[in-house]
Amino acid sequence: MKLHQLRYFIEVVMCGSINEAARRLYISQPTLSKAIKELEKELGITIFTRTSTGITLSSDGAEFLGYARQVVEQADLLERRYFNTTPSQQLFSISTQHYAFAVNAFVEMIKKYGEDKYQFTMRETRTYEIIEDVKNLRSEIGILYISSFNQKVMLQLLKEQGLDFHVLFTAKPHIFVSSQNPLAKKSSVSLEDLEDYPRLNFEQGEFNSFYYSEEIFSTIPSKKSIQVSDRATLFNLLIGLNGYTISTGILSSDLNGSDIIPVPLEEGEIITVGWVVHKKTQLSRMAKLYLDELKALIDVYLSEID
Repeated sequence: MKLHQLRYFIEVVMCGSINEAARRLYISQPTLSKAIKELEKELGITIFTRTSTGITLSSDGAEFLGYARQVVEQADLLERRYFNTTPSQQLFSISTQHYAFAVNAFVEMIKKYGEDKYQFTMRETRTYEIIEDVKNLRSEIGILYISSFNQKVMLQLLKEQGLDFHVLFTAKPHIFVSSQNPLAKKSSVSLEDLEDYPRLNFEQGEFNSFYYSEEIFSTIPSKKSIQVSDRATLFNLLIGLNGYTISTGILSSDLNGSDIIPVPLEEGEIITVGWVVHKKTQLSRMAKLYLDELKALIDVYLSEID
């Protein structure tokens, strides 16, 4: 087993494609395929499951990935310490529901620890795709929420997909509204107060189950409802249409300005936000650093809304 084979393997996992990994590694596709097959033969396991639609990491491959990352990270540290080599390209990928604090932590991680070369990916995406990304290790970490409504279904689903859920924080529900919205003047609002305002939700595509919804109380009918696919559009519609969306109450003025504000929602529900990870992998250094930044920011934000 050679170090470059481990680097090749990690790159294929990150790309989800041998062709794309070969392009990024500046080697031919046959050369990369041969290296992976030789690694599988030497290990005596199947790392990737190959289908007509592409490749996915096998159960054995997922476990091996954790060890491979550790070996590569330690080799990089040794080379930089004793041979004064330039840092190798750092790799890290995360998938998340549409949370500003997740983006803020990503920014802080890169500012502090991003070196001369890195290849980071952040996907703000649908709930089903977050689970798929982490299951297939396209992302090391996924960030999503559970509530009393979806908890049983979501935790069972995560278990079936081989994922662990770790709690980041719990929060009471809030609405996000424009600072010019009449509801912004209230100390708190009820569901009845919201009846005449447009409700904005993130659409979930073909997996449009209530259990996958990013917003609690998604089963309650609304006279005016708009589905969007990205956070910028949602915030523009909050301002332009005096709409609202339901979330945790944690909002970053650094990224979103002061035009959007949180208002407590008078409901007894609790939102539990956490991170999911594949059971068979060990977190990379960058993943651990990201979680440190995420937890530190959340502590600050929670102190501001308490």
